[in-house]
Amino acid sequence: MTPNEVIEYAKQQGARQIDLRFTDLPGLAQHISYPIGQLTEDSFEEGFGIDGSSIRGWAAINESDMLLIPDPNTAYMDPFFETPTLCMIGDIQDPITRQKYDRDPRWIAKKAEMYLKNSGVADTIYFGAEAEFFIFDNIRFDQNPHSGYYFIDAEEGRWNSGREANNLGYRPRYKEGYFPLPPTDHYQNLRAEMVETMLKVGLDIECHHHEVATAGQCEIDQRFDTMVKSADNMMLYKYCIRNVAYRHGKTVTFMPKPLFGDNGSGMHCHQSLWKGGQPLFAGDGYAGLSQMALWYIGGLLKHARALSAIIAPTTNSYKRLVPGYEAPVNLAYSRRNRSAAVRIPMYSSSPKAKRVEFRPPDPSANPYLAFAAMLMAGLDGIVNKIDPGESLDKDIYDLSPEELKAVPSMPASLDEALQCLEEDHNFLLKDDVFTEELLETWITYKQKNEADAVRLRPHPYEFALYYDI
Repeated sequence: MTPNEVIEYAKQQGARQIDLRFTDLPGLAQHISYPIGQLTEDSFEEGFGIDGSSIRGWAAINESDMLLIPDPNTAYMDPFFETPTLCMIGDIQDPITRQKYDRDPRWIAKKAEMYLKNSGVADTIYFGAEAEFFIFDNIRFDQNPHSGYYFIDAEEGRWNSGREANNLGYRPRYKEGYFPLPPTDHYQNLRAEMVETMLKVGLDIECHHHEVATAGQCEIDQRFDTMVKSADNMMLYKYCIRNVAYRHGKTVTFMPKPLFGDNGSGMHCHQSLWKGGQPLFAGDGYAGLSQMALWYIGGLLKHARALSAIIAPTTNSYKRLVPGYEAPVNLAYSRRNRSAAVRIPMYSSSPKAKRVEFRPPDPSANPYLAFAAMLMAGLDGIVNKIDPGESLDKDIYDLSPEELKAVPSMPASLDEALQCLEEDHNFLLKDDVFTEELLETWITYKQKNEADAVRLRPHPYEFALYYDI
């Protein structure tokens, strides 16, 4: 839409307020609202002033003034606010220089798309991200100098099978939640409402289903789109899912591993390059791939350990990335095999459907940064013709210790992932898509506020192990 079309759309919908949204560096959506009279055609050039000093990973207090520039192509009516509200995503600019802000995640993703076009390799990359999540009924947690705990409860949780009151059974067993009919699947109707809500705000949804874990693990799949648009869509997707659940008295988490002993939540990312409207990943190579696609895989696998600090960016991510829970710990590629870090889906023989699926990412990632980083790794593979090696079509978890030694693996902790990023990040710096300053900020923030913060605190299980020593 043009700015004028947005204003007309707002009038037609009876909008009384506008809500502008953006994403902080770790990946949490932020917003600010204005009466609808504040929105004019000039607003799309002049923007709205905000204070960026309190946004995580952003400006210092002495340079905190920022401009939020509405993107007219992102307009939709909010489905949850009581007051009719027009929503748009805003891009961040410096009010003095009018330059794009280098720590705005959306700008980093836009730079990655520009780098792709300038490279001549392709003009479009499509991303289709499959984010999993849990639906709980109650969550309690706290941490202070003398105590630390969490307590999860879910009506669908298998642990409630022995409950005396209000117990009708029908709960998925641990690791057996894929795909039972209701009433074992408690959330068919809730997911359907989530899908209907997402369709109303313009998301293109392909399917939804229960996932492997007990306690309400679910997945709703979006149709692929261009990279920045897919990242925009992922932020809106999370917003809709959380709010539909919340108004039904439920709570949703995109934490990768909230439950011990059951499957965690991933964000498998399907990706393909196109040029002039033609797919570039289809060919006569392994699994119907082109040589370009194999080089792209080579880049993903070569840089996967460094990518992990961005695509699996929390301490909790590495509770998921452990053997035995369908998690892609080992860095290999394969057709159909879901235990490989890179899978080549074989559902269709159409060249347009040919793509690679990178499985280590999880939904705690900032989608703008994660998608941009994966693209940069894949392009590095193409430019430098990085050979991905031999495919691995066996079940990786059945390999002998000798065979397994030859297969590199993902980092085992956020500390290790950040170290890998520190050692291997030049591929991200091409055309200043990521900057040294941005990556230093990311590593410092993650190390201090997450990795060190968790490492320094006593863990509840340590009391079970060591209290009586």
